[in-house]
Amino acid sequence: MITRILNFARAKNFAFRCIAIGVVLALVAAVCLAQLAATQLINGQQTALAATQSRTLSVPLSAKRGRVLDANGTVLAQSVDRYTIVANPEAAQDFVPITCTGENDDECHEIDGEPVGVKGAAAVARLLASVLDMNAMELGASLSVDGQYVVLKKDVTPQVKRSIEDLNLGGIVWGELSDERVYADDNLYGALLGGVDAEGVGVSGIELMENELLTGTDGKKVYQQGNGGEEIPGTVTESTEAVDGSDVTLTIDSDVQWYVKKVLREAQEKYGSDWGIAVVQRVSDAQIVALADSDEISAGSDDAKLGTSRAVSEVFEPGSIGKVISLAGYLQTGQHKISDQFEVPDSYTLDGQTYKDSFTHGTEHWTLAGILEQSSNVGMILAAENYTDEQRYEYLTKFGIGQDSGLGLPGESSGLLASASSWDTRTRNTVLFGQGYATNALQLTNAIATIANKGVKQQQSIIKSVTDADGKTTETTTSDATRVVDEQVAADVLNAMESVSEHYSSFVKVDGYRMAAKSGTAEVVGSDGTISSVISDYSVIIPADNPQYVVTVVLKDPQGSYGGLTAGPVAADICAFLMQKYEVPVSSAREDAIPVNW
Repeated sequence: MITRILNFARAKNFAFRCIAIGVVLALVAAVCLAQLAATQLINGQQTALAATQSRTLSVPLSAKRGRVLDANGTVLAQSVDRYTIVANPEAAQDFVPITCTGENDDECHEIDGEPVGVKGAAAVARLLASVLDMNAMELGASLSVDGQYVVLKKDVTPQVKRSIEDLNLGGIVWGELSDERVYADDNLYGALLGGVDAEGVGVSGIELMENELLTGTDGKKVYQQGNGGEEIPGTVTESTEAVDGSDVTLTIDSDVQWYVKKVLREAQEKYGSDWGIAVVQRVSDAQIVALADSDEISAGSDDAKLGTSRAVSEVFEPGSIGKVISLAGYLQTGQHKISDQFEVPDSYTLDGQTYKDSFTHGTEHWTLAGILEQSSNVGMILAAENYTDEQRYEYLTKFGIGQDSGLGLPGESSGLLASASSWDTRTRNTVLFGQGYATNALQLTNAIATIANKGVKQQQSIIKSVTDADGKTTETTTSDATRVVDEQVAADVLNAMESVSEHYSSFVKVDGYRMAAKSGTAEVVGSDGTISSVISDYSVIIPADNPQYVVTVVLKDPQGSYGGLTAGPVAADICAFLMQKYEVPVSSAREDAIPVNW
């Protein structure tokens, strides 16, 4: 009996335990079922969204910066394909390298035939270090941060990007297309082209001046990526194509620019000048064919980014070239005719101020044309007896002195021309022969080109055309031209300038071509703060009988000083090259010379 009772109790306890276990299992199953229901019915969308977001990548599509070309289509500046190497730090921290077995080379990892030895961000850093030529510890630090996007290195070549792809780090490290700015013949244009900053934005020169046109519009692509970093087909949710920047074509001819740069360097060595500047301008359309200086600055360099082209920024007193403007003013205001006769001593005192010519001579009988031919300061003052201060200022400004050239080149100086009311008794007369004001080579060239263009001043240009990303080319147009002096006045001044050229013909000439020119020499303030430096310049119109080009050369402190003796031969050298390159017909014989003596 007792045995039966004990057996019943044991059976009852077993049954109770089975029921208890069943209840517990039922409760667990109920909880799991409830969790599954919650996951599927309540949190399903959030979970799926989170999974999608973890796979979704927004990749910027970089627009390429437009090119800068010369007038012949030669590329001067362009952006070449480069890559920005980026990584997913979170994926890098979970990385476990796969040991190479000889049968899994397409997915394994090793360094110089040896296992990586570590895992996580350190392993990724070790694999990348030699390929990117970077310190492994620094790379490891960059990969140990929070987030899914970090830039490791910019401006990587396509070859390096392909080497990274061979490391089997898909989904962890990849390359995004970018570009690098490179320049052809970098010393030829130097600071005139300028450069861009680390973000590809123009900061100087033409790169800055035309930055808006050269800069494209970046795009974007949003898609889901697989475990290997590849795009999952059909998952693109947003795609905006990048629009490249426009190409900008200059008016400058690189052949001429090269030759001008060459002769400036030779002149600097020959005459021992501190620097040289030259401008070549076409008469018909005022386009700048060459704009060069003797400085050795590479486009895109720090010097180019921080500085400006000397040919643009340097200002100086033009000296006797300024007499061309005064002569044109005398004729246009009816003060004189070009054949008017003067008795000219070598010195003259007016209002307590004494003025001298550059050479000693007796009282000469010169016409107004002869005064220009002999470059007489005294003669210019004698001819200005009734030429008011207001008229002196008016014609300087009409010819562009002290006025912005309108080219828009960064760093260009407008020069210095004080108002007539501020002139003292000496300055009012020195402005007649190119002293007492400052100009730059572009202004001076366009003033002479106004005479070459029959008295009409045109807007200079250095941008020939712009071609957008769709290939549409728009030619650059300039503002309306302005008549400064009558055609006959311009012709008379040109005639007198040709006599000046003949005056220097023994050492400044181009065989077969007539030239109209004016030299200048001005004493200016030197580095010691005293009047100890000299500017020598020379502007020439060629051919004189059918003006095609104006060439201006400016030298600082050349040995030999006088513009006609130093800058003149340099200008003639450039002119000879122009005549040959552009196959300009030779000149007819001169038969209309205005008398210079009486």
